[in-house]
Amino acid sequence: MADWIKKRRISVIFLVLGGLSGFLYWRFVGCSTGSCPIKSHWYSMTGYGMLMGWLVGDLISSFRNKKPTA
Repeated sequence: MADWIKKRRISVIFLVLGGLSGFLYWRFVGCSTGSCPIKSHWYSMTGYGMLMGWLVGDLISSFRNKKPTA
């Protein structure tokens, strides 16, 4: 498990940052009426932030670890 985290540490860092930013977005911006399907609950907005953080971190990690082809 520790080897997996070391290998994907950028993605894991962005996962945590995305979750934190999703929670903070829900807390301070959110949806006051409760009719927004993603923004109305803290757990859905945090999960969405984590997903976006993982995707961005994985994209950055793949560009960083790309090996030259010639």
